[in-house]
Amino acid sequence: MYRKDIFPRALQYLIAIVKYGSYTRAAEALYVSQPTLSQQIKHLEELLGTSLLDRSGRTIRLTNAGEIYVRHARRAWGELKAGTRAIHDVQNLDRGSLRLGWTPITDHLTCCLLENFNNSYPGITINTLEMPADDIEVAVGEDRIDVGIAFTKPTAIESRSREIEEHVLFEEALCLAIGNAHPRAGQKERMSAQEFGQESLVLLNNNFALRRIIDWYCLESSIIPRISIETDSLSVIIEMVQVSPLATILPKSIIQTQCGLYSIVLAPILPHQAITMIYRKIGYRSPACLAFIELTQNWSTRRLRESPTRKRKPCPLSEEFYLHEKNRPRVKSR
Repeated sequence: MYRKDIFPRALQYLIAIVKYGSYTRAAEALYVSQPTLSQQIKHLEELLGTSLLDRSGRTIRLTNAGEIYVRHARRAWGELKAGTRAIHDVQNLDRGSLRLGWTPITDHLTCCLLENFNNSYPGITINTLEMPADDIEVAVGEDRIDVGIAFTKPTAIESRSREIEEHVLFEEALCLAIGNAHPRAGQKERMSAQEFGQESLVLLNNNFALRRIIDWYCLESSIIPRISIETDSLSVIIEMVQVSPLATILPKSIIQTQCGLYSIVLAPILPHQAITMIYRKIGYRSPACLAFIELTQNWSTRRLRESPTRKRKPCPLSEEFYLHEKNRPRVKSR
């Protein structure tokens, strides 16, 4: 990776040392000898007239001057990489790449966007990165992703950075989700916050915005949630709710597309949340990025007509699943 970059070699070496915490591991990662790496760093410090690294401890750390310099070096490297992508991107979108960051919730709610985009631009390679909502704006600002789709408050459309643009795509209602094994399966009546406090729950961990919304709701309702399982996987949550008496909180749109899940509205209701697209307002945006932004904005205005109504797969406890398994061809063992 490093040999193809036009970024100054000494700065590449410095950033690698900071990343790996030692000359030895940095040299191994860069496929260079340790003396070569040391000589480049020494020469760089002589040119700047200051020490960039503190070598007194067991691990190498940046000095105050080094922290300032590396921050600017990383920014410069990011700009050079953006320039490289700008040169190689094809304006007619026959090829290119798109880096998309989203949360476990937004990938379920907007996954059909990838299908639409891929059908429109099959030559564009999409790289998706799952991350907490709080990290998405930072990743966009640091040019680690081109576009982010986050789970935010409907009023939280004012970005913390003047370089970032945020566009609310749609809002989502949050409901209690239960499965066929739950005694309240099929219930139409609302559930009180106190009744919710008696439910055994499977939830995302507190790195994610949805979990913090649930924690806030419990605090406001003076209840202590009974959390049986915490995870960073939405698929695990859905499957556990489908096959066990556990419950969770999910956007209503997700509940409606999962076989064997039922939604119950809480009273008082949970606050609505927004699905927000985040991208850079200034600086380079690739043709693929611009095409995705346009496609997403158009899709958000017609999504209600295109929202899937089919269940994604048979629930393991449903009669449909039983019949499917009963009639499925079996391979005879010899």
